[in-house]
Amino acid sequence: MTEPTSPAKAAMPLHWKIGIGFFLGLAIGLVVYYTQLHTWTPVDLASAACTAGEPAWYCRPVVEVFVHGITRPFGQLFLSLIFMLIVPLLFSALVTGVTEMGDIRSLGRIGWRTLAYTILLSGIAVVLGLVMVDVFEPGAGVDPVLAQQLLSEGAERAQAIVQESGDQVSGVDMLLSIVPDNVVGAASSNASILALMFFALMFGVGIVVSKATPAIETLRRGIEGLFEVSMTLIGMVIKLAPYAVFCFMFNLAVLFGWELLVRLGAYVAVVFGALVIHMVVTYSLALKFVGGYSPVRFFKGVQEAMLMAFSTASSNATLPTALRVADEELGLPRRVSRFVLTIGATANQNGTALFEGVTVIFLAQFFGVELTIGQQVMVMLVCILGGIGTAGVPSGSLPVVALICAMVGVPPEGIGLILGVNHFLDMSRTVVNVTGDLGIAAMVSRGEPETTMLDEAAAEPTA
Repeated sequence: MTEPTSPAKAAMPLHWKIGIGFFLGLAIGLVVYYTQLHTWTPVDLASAACTAGEPAWYCRPVVEVFVHGITRPFGQLFLSLIFMLIVPLLFSALVTGVTEMGDIRSLGRIGWRTLAYTILLSGIAVVLGLVMVDVFEPGAGVDPVLAQQLLSEGAERAQAIVQESGDQVSGVDMLLSIVPDNVVGAASSNASILALMFFALMFGVGIVVSKATPAIETLRRGIEGLFEVSMTLIGMVIKLAPYAVFCFMFNLAVLFGWELLVRLGAYVAVVFGALVIHMVVTYSLALKFVGGYSPVRFFKGVQEAMLMAFSTASSNATLPTALRVADEELGLPRRVSRFVLTIGATANQNGTALFEGVTVIFLAQFFGVELTIGQQVMVMLVCILGGIGTAGVPSGSLPVVALICAMVGVPPEGIGLILGVNHFLDMSRTVVNVTGDLGIAAMVSRGEPETTMLDEAAAEPTA
């Protein structure tokens, strides 16, 4: 007699695994930091001093060896694997999204709506940030001794960022740089990702307007296959995410603890508070009244993408997760989500625009530079453009901040003040960026032919 087979135990959802890795890495890192275990070396047990014959790593704190030898390389390996696949994924997703629209009118309608929502939400984000930094004035209360210490600690990196900001193009040159003269070169540089997206957009338009032939159909199906293969490979890499997230959070906590956040508490509180208000209030109102969707259901559906964004601090690295969430959790039309999310990974960065505006005014307050209303308006406009053109990689906005500071007479070297807390704020603003991409995709999807889960949810009362 055959015994009944017991049902297989359901696997733990990926976002729960990522959450466990996140909090475990943070908790262990803080314990190590505040118990001073990060200062212990192997020779301490023997009460002996390091000698010239000992290996170099043997004389370094154990935690430092662990960070530099294990957690940091593993985290970097994870991001490198993601970035390795971003170019084929971004190109194939954008081309496929354009070709699935079927005609140029649909592309124009979705494209203009995406642009309008991006500018509107970015403008609201920057205005919110400027109002909060003007009201609370975090730059006016920084201890001069502490400030000098922070500036000296970050002087070398700040100088490198200032030099990099000199290479940033602006005005007409920025618009011209969107059209690549070398597609391969654009694909190899994060700074030129907009140029690659422009090429992909034009390539998709070329397929749409070309006469339907077997060759064109084969090309289209081949690009769809490239997208599927890219997503499959990224799905394999994403299984490493819980371990990578543990490494990211452990590194952050064991190297800095909460000390830097407390030392620049007013500045961190203003940036973080403005980001939270923009994401929770602005996005919820936009989803409800513009998109006609339940904000509660939306935020519940995108929590995995939000956690991945916070952990990696990169919109580009979160793009594969965002695409999957849009399909599986939100049920958005694929032709809309692929177009909006691939564009949004670089061109819709509300959180970055907000951060840039707050940081410029914060540094102006610290150095005693009085900015007129006209100058603050200019800062707002440049931040909106900066949010569109900033590379979706960790700390990609710092050169833009240095550039804006130089434009309004604020010493750009002052960016060294905030380098210590930038990574935490980078993680926070990336959450707002990615959530905004998904929110705009949901709003643009309203009224499109394909039925979505969110359309059905909108008819239900909001929790």
